[in-house]
Amino acid sequence: MKTPPIPDAADAQVMLRGAIGQIEFARRYTLELLDATPRQHWFEIPAGYQTNIAWQVGHLTVSQYGLLLFRVRGRQPEDLELIPGKFRKAYGRATVPTADQSKQPSPDELLQRMAEVYDRASRELPGVSSDVLLEPVEMPFAAFPNKLGAILFCPLHEQIHCGHIGMLRRGLGLDPIR
Repeated sequence: MKTPPIPDAADAQVMLRGAIGQIEFARRYTLELLDATPRQHWFEIPAGYQTNIAWQVGHLTVSQYGLLLFRVRGRQPEDLELIPGKFRKAYGRATVPTADQSKQPSPDELLQRMAEVYDRASRELPGVSSDVLLEPVEMPFAAFPNKLGAILFCPLHEQIHCGHIGMLRRGLGLDPIR
């Protein structure tokens, strides 16, 4: 499969606006799933599964920070408070979910950190210039090997994890919401 041509500056801005809309949609759906999942189930790993709701939320938070903030504008001093190293090590790529609640933030703390990352990205993304969007990055990205591609990957990644959350809900004996 051939790589699509890199968009020009004007197209990059149009695509950024579309990506922001997709990011907003994906987050609304994630929150709808989470709101319908009782907090007492967040740390359970159903038989035959290898993950839980708490890890999914932590992972989405770390991933959104990485794709929308770190990859776009680099690490800022205040990011160490936003996503501490301990949090990244617990929920980053290739980490292992645990059912041990004593080793994790509470559901409310996970949701608060998730909201903080989302809010920060929502404030910063609209102001990203085309020059920055078109700067190259390494994987993961969708469609284009640049910062715009990382942004485009974010809602796709969140939707994948919505599927995981939906399956976990079924494994916990909960009804689907859609």
